[in-house]
Amino acid sequence: MLQLSGQDASFVYLETPHTPMHIGSVGIYDPSTAPGEFVRFKDVLNFIGSRLGGARSFRQRLVRVPFDLDHPYWIEDPEFDIEFHVRHIALPKPGDWRQLCIQVARLHARPMDLSKPLWEFTIVEGLDNIPGLPPGCFALVSKVHHAAIDGMSGVEMSAAVHDLDASMTPPKTQDDWRPEHMPNVADLLARSYFNSLTQPMRVIETIGRSLPGMAKLTAQVSKGDVSIRDARAAPKTRFNGKVGAHRVFDAVPLKLAEIRAIKETVEGATVNDVILAIVGGGLRAYLGDKGELPAETMTAMAPISVRGEGEKAALGNLVSAMVVGLGTHIADPVERLRFVHDAAVNSKAMTNAVGAKTLADYSQLIPSGLAGLAARLYTRVGAANAHAPVFNCVVTNVPGSRVPLYFCGAKMVAMYGTGPVFDGMGLINPIYSYGDTIAISFTSDRDMMPDPENYAAALRASFDALKEATLGKAAPAAKVPPRPAKQPAAPKAVVAAEPAAKPKTKSTPATKKPAAAVRKPALQKKGAK
Repeated sequence: MLQLSGQDASFVYLETPHTPMHIGSVGIYDPSTAPGEFVRFKDVLNFIGSRLGGARSFRQRLVRVPFDLDHPYWIEDPEFDIEFHVRHIALPKPGDWRQLCIQVARLHARPMDLSKPLWEFTIVEGLDNIPGLPPGCFALVSKVHHAAIDGMSGVEMSAAVHDLDASMTPPKTQDDWRPEHMPNVADLLARSYFNSLTQPMRVIETIGRSLPGMAKLTAQVSKGDVSIRDARAAPKTRFNGKVGAHRVFDAVPLKLAEIRAIKETVEGATVNDVILAIVGGGLRAYLGDKGELPAETMTAMAPISVRGEGEKAALGNLVSAMVVGLGTHIADPVERLRFVHDAAVNSKAMTNAVGAKTLADYSQLIPSGLAGLAARLYTRVGAANAHAPVFNCVVTNVPGSRVPLYFCGAKMVAMYGTGPVFDGMGLINPIYSYGDTIAISFTSDRDMMPDPENYAAALRASFDALKEATLGKAAPAAKVPPRPAKQPAAPKAVVAAEPAAKPKTKSTPATKKPAAAVRKPALQKKGAK
């Protein structure tokens, strides 16, 4: 048995039917590189089954202490069944980007079964009409509860089910997994009692570690090295109220080389600064179109990994955070980038003064029963609508592979991210990089963002404007479509304008393949020959 940290347990306490707390990804694969140029569903089951030893999260389930008197525990699930966790669906014709976005949003909106290991993989086939992608592609939509992984440990989990070539070589390490018996109630209550006895010592230790950092921060503020003028509540926006049960998803792929070239035009700027400035420009245009742009800058929470070298494969979350202004009040894209860079430098200095690791440790000090009760009351009374937000959205950058990856012999041609939204924070922008592409994905509440294609187009236009202003190379402006009344359709230009998603090793047009090869199904149901 392994007990969850306070930070991991907080994601369990925040879980409600309207706020499932899982993160995930959308990988798109070209099966033409696999043996026989197609992948059967039973091949997927066998492939994933052979890789379960690569990450502990695959077969660990949650056990909660009665009345949440203490944080939950992980145990090796004695009832593990891989077929519960790996599912298979297909898009109806024509199988375009809009249909995929809608299906991803529906899958992401469904809460997970907390009595099972907290992950799900859904194979989505029928991606035959997405510009820039080969016909016959399929997607792997993953969901993993945030209590089990953060962005960095999620990369380790992803590595367990991917290869560096199409050979599908079995893993060299032996899987010595052993299931555990379910603990009894008396044992859980006894553990919670002894943990409560040591809690005061943990409080004293954490406060003691933070005092030097607080003194350092005070000295830096007095010298003018760090400013606290922006340490105030964020402006209220449509994304900072009570969320509903439905979600939207979309993504904008960009060329990583162009992002890096843009950052070189502003001294000291980073790739993260450029992405934050693009998001700021996108939000400025999106909310400005609705007449809802706040006068002061909107802010984003950016997670910071505090995972050490020896903790790469550790279960759970090892993150702190900083809050950065997005410059939504600035029209000029270059000035917005400079503003974001200065805000990020200042926020990093404040975080480093206290210590990101120490800030993360403060989550351990909240009593488990109080944390669970507070989370439930916050949701039930709609408290998110009654106070100013701490930040307006989340922007989280997850570094990906620079070399091609393969799943069941099929080459990955695109990678996007999904994330949780909850009361008070209805927009998350996961940034995934893969190969020569970096994609700004986003997940939001459908009532808060009924037109995700407008926000996607605004992000594209924000990038184009920043690129033109810094590199002097104007890109075609993304046309913002009219706002639909119901579930929106994603603009084809979002994917068609980004040729980097097309695999370099397969440049032969699909029309040159024999007709039988093009029509061959990407996946077959389990048991098919």
